[in-house]
Amino acid sequence: MSTDWEGIYGQKKVIKILEGFVASERKPQALIFNGSNGVGKDFIASRFSFLLNKSFLSENVENRFSEPTMKFIFPLPKGKGEESHHSPYEKLSESQLKNVKSELLKKKKNPYYNIDIEDANVIKINSIREINKFITQTSSNLNYRTVLISNAHLMSDEAQNALLKSLEEPPPGIIFVLTTDRIQLLKETILSRCWQINFQPLEHQELEDILTNYFNFDSQTLSEIIPFCEGSVRHALNLLENDFLFIKEKAITILRHSMASKFHTSIKEISYFLKDGMESSFHLLLKVILYWLNEVVKHRNQINVQYFIDDINTFEKFNSKYSDVDINKCISRIENLFYLSENTNVNKSIIANNIITQLSLITDLK
Repeated sequence: MSTDWEGIYGQKKVIKILEGFVASERKPQALIFNGSNGVGKDFIASRFSFLLNKSFLSENVENRFSEPTMKFIFPLPKGKGEESHHSPYEKLSESQLKNVKSELLKKKKNPYYNIDIEDANVIKINSIREINKFITQTSSNLNYRTVLISNAHLMSDEAQNALLKSLEEPPPGIIFVLTTDRIQLLKETILSRCWQINFQPLEHQELEDILTNYFNFDSQTLSEIIPFCEGSVRHALNLLENDFLFIKEKAITILRHSMASKFHTSIKEISYFLKDGMESSFHLLLKVILYWLNEVVKHRNQINVQYFIDDINTFEKFNSKYSDVDINKCISRIENLFYLSENTNVNKSIIANNIITQLSLITDLK
């Protein structure tokens, strides 16, 4: 890979496509970068924008996520008394503006950083309208300017309709890049105007390199969590912030006690995750339980286990003793409970009790 993409890990197929666009006389008017969160979509969009203009810039320095080369659109909170005719920042409070500026600075310093702004759940219609001001400006020293819309699926229907007007006939030299991990939420009329480029999960070594070089974690800390990260920097950081190794240990304990029908002990262990503020840890706990059960099925079908290599002897004993047990039924039921825990207001205690019950009945599933 050329030094043009230095500091970026993985996504070799994506980079090859973008290198072709940079070298070609004909550029696409709009691109959609589709893939999981935390795989480098925003970073690669920023570098692509820089490379389009590299030969025209007086200083050969990448000015990430900044004008005049790029208009960066991302979810923002709504200000007090804000209406659609206000500018995106006009009605934000001083504390909101401070939060936005702080997060944007972190993103510029570390392009793998995920912007996290309080109450910023949608891309506002007035943010999309600001695009028109950017694309109608002239720039004598730039051949190409980019509009990057991060998490584009967070645009409302109204915002998506407003974007369509800009996508239909963009001025010469304007390239739109939309990033998303939920492409199905974008209107077909937007999709039909964009060249879709799919991003893949990061390989284990690529993920480790990013976490050590951009977030200063040591390799020893990462070795046990990398297999559970689903190739995503964002997911890895979530695991690290929630003390994943402790959660993994507790999940194994709950599995062991539940399958032994030790209800009181199981309830005591899982109750730790039912406290206020532990929602994220509770969801991770359920995921680890599902990972473990799926590993049992993999081992039974002579597929290499991925997450619990140290538990192979346990899987062998379990599958030898319970070879006729339909584990998939239990997995399906716990997946339903996991969905309820993430997407509904069902009491977590009810979900926890049901999970323990399902695990305790596992040898009765035929």
